[in-house]
Amino acid sequence: MSEKEDVTQLLKRVGEEEDVYDQIYPLVYQQLRKIASAKMNREGGEHTYTKTELVHETYLKMINQAEVDYQNRSHFMAICSKCMRQILIDYARRKNAVKRGRDFDKHTYVDGLVQSEKQDLQELIDIDDAMKRLEKLNPRLSQIVEMKFFGEMKIKDIADVLEISESTVHRDWLKARGWLYKELKGLEDE
Repeated sequence: MSEKEDVTQLLKRVGEEEDVYDQIYPLVYQQLRKIASAKMNREGGEHTYTKTELVHETYLKMINQAEVDYQNRSHFMAICSKCMRQILIDYARRKNAVKRGRDFDKHTYVDGLVQSEKQDLQELIDIDDAMKRLEKLNPRLSQIVEMKFFGEMKIKDIADVLEISESTVHRDWLKARGWLYKELKGLEDE
């Protein structure tokens, strides 16, 4: 049985067994580290947290998900992508709020570890805001961006999660990328 099949079989037991995440985690750990590494590299700035810490924060968020019915490994990785996006965006928003003189009592593990430049944080917030606008126009395009950009998922895996063809994912990815570029470029010009 392949690693992908092992994860899919374990995911079917989520909710039935308490230690199932402990069995899944080692099987997806390296891929999650790769995704986190890509996210950290894209962020730029001087981070003091590591990809390992982002993976751990994602894992903690995943095990606190209420009754998620994972269909397979690709679906699980798509949800991990969403969690990483939320962690990074939440951090960026809180960090910007603190820089504007608003401090929040609620802090996560990442809050104490990340040191980033204001511009990098604002870019991340701008991307998230643009993705929210895109979601209103075309939810599938937004999902593809989330899985591809935040989750570093392959076209094939995205197609499996969304139950569409790989060529459709590829076309939608190009459309979404172009739309986001135009939106973000418009912000720079203001």
